Amino acid sequence: MTVLPDDGLSLAAEFPFATHEQWQRLVEGVLRKSGKEVSGSAAEDALSTTLEDGLRTRPLYTARDDAPDPGLPGFAPYVRGSRPEGNTAGGWDVRQRHTARTEHAALADLENGGTSLWLVLGEGGFPVAELGRAVEGVYLDLAPVVLDAGRDTEQAAEALLRLYADKGVADTAVRGNLGGDPLGYEARTGTALDFAPYAALAARCAERYPGLRALTVDALPYHEAGGSAAQELGASLATGVAYLRDLTEAGLSIEQAAGQLEFRYAATADQFLTVAKLRAARRLWARVAEVCGAPGAQVQHAVTSPVMMSRRDPWVNMLRTTVATLAAGVGGADSVTVLPFDHALGLPDAFARRIARNTSTILIEESHLARVIDPAGGSWYVERLTDELAQAAWEFFRSIERDGGQSAALRSGRLRTDLATTWAERSKKLARRREPITGVSEFPLLAEKPVEREPAPEPPSGGLPRVRRDEAYEELRARSDAHLAATGARPRIFLATLGSAAEYTARATFAANLFQAGGIEPVTEGGFEASGATEAVLCSSDARYAEQAEQTAESLRAAGARHVFLAGRGDHAGIDSYVFAGCDAIDVLSATLDRMGVS
Repeated sequence: MTVLPDDGLSLAAEFPFATHEQWQRLVEGVLRKSGKEVSGSAAEDALSTTLEDGLRTRPLYTARDDAPDPGLPGFAPYVRGSRPEGNTAGGWDVRQRHTARTEHAALADLENGGTSLWLVLGEGGFPVAELGRAVEGVYLDLAPVVLDAGRDTEQAAEALLRLYADKGVADTAVRGNLGGDPLGYEARTGTALDFAPYAALAARCAERYPGLRALTVDALPYHEAGGSAAQELGASLATGVAYLRDLTEAGLSIEQAAGQLEFRYAATADQFLTVAKLRAARRLWARVAEVCGAPGAQVQHAVTSPVMMSRRDPWVNMLRTTVATLAAGVGGADSVTVLPFDHALGLPDAFARRIARNTSTILIEESHLARVIDPAGGSWYVERLTDELAQAAWEFFRSIERDGGQSAALRSGRLRTDLATTWAERSKKLARRREPITGVSEFPLLAEKPVEREPAPEPPSGGLPRVRRDEAYEELRARSDAHLAATGARPRIFLATLGSAAEYTARATFAANLFQAGGIEPVTEGGFEASGATEAVLCSSDARYAEQAEQTAESLRAAGARHVFLAGRGDHAGIDSYVFAGCDAIDVLSATLDRMGVS
């Protein structure tokens, strides 16, 4: 028996040390009770979760789960942070995004917690000519400005540099990014841009503005097209390498070229995957830089994922963005943009912008998240996940390079196909609610009044698609809304509960939840005739179904039910179809609305 050392904390110190094999045997016993006869590593595999990119998360990580040495913060391979001090000096840069010029909105953000501005101009934003008015009252020598102007980047950059000159801002005090990203624009629109103007801007920044970068490597187009974490990382690496080649061919040194790049990644509510993604991104870029002979620290800008934002019950987005922001901070992002909870609905109001700002402020100031340089460092799970994700991303990057690089992958359609394949697989999980969306596919509230916002400018399109997790359910809910507007009532389904509350409550709750996800109102009071429904679902225990399912189904049909569901699995006479955990909810709901005449 192994006795732990006496450290003055005697609780459980007298118990023997548990081995990994002992834990495995306990797992085998638990699985055996559930009908699974597995042993050894197979028992552990049974409790593992499959992720995208061929990754799996296991139920237990120990010191046996080794990973490459992450080094120290501020030193290669920069896994633990791009700077020795991390964000401990004052937290990460709180970068607020603006797509429309609202009177003094930028100034209000900076006065209330924001530390830099991300301005979208031209397509998908406000006119370049209004740039001066947008930053009216802003101390440009104190607040970094990041531009996002697509094909208007050169014009927007010139306007911003004129503003700096007009306001007497010293060249050495200028900070931010001019936002040039021709490959990102091509991914969004399908239109290729000449790189020469971007190279000229980069040379100008390198020579005159030491705190200003010219180029952004934006991975959001690949994330928003449904790409996995590894695909997002691989595409960003390929883009960064392409820019290094183009910049050095234009006459910049490799050090100058690397210093002109800032990388933008999505932060999702999958907090551990986001932490691992940001850490892996720094490691991968350090490897690229090592081969090129360039400085290896990657500057990272994390943005809470637009894909995860729901249009129904948008208030839940506050929780999603909080988790994503926490993950971005723990992952070591230099700058973080929290998209307002109403981002998917249009232009955010002042309340939404304030909540977005305060999300970072609470995590930095009240939760003290930035006081530790690498909070996740040393976690066997995080270190192993970082390594596995880095390996998967590196393979994807190499496959792009083998096919001719990022521009070739975009123009051949290869990248579109890869991303679409990944999204199709994820869509299956969303349809089967294996990846639940709170407020949409789980616990929807049909009676909630829709949140309305002024429409936002249309973003550039024509290239890779933009997907959302809620899109399939949103289509169903839109059909229900149209039916409500036309008839004064939503489509309804009757829940026929059998037996005691203990017998039917679980499945009745499941069925109500499922059908509401498609905008179908469940009715439980009274009989079928008074419900206004045309279809019904039986809800009870398996034992009760064996006794009453067939007879109850006949009674419902006699009362006018055109289709009878049963909540659960089985083979019962008189039942048309079954709904159960893991069924294709989108298919079930769409077919149900079709039968109900809801178009």
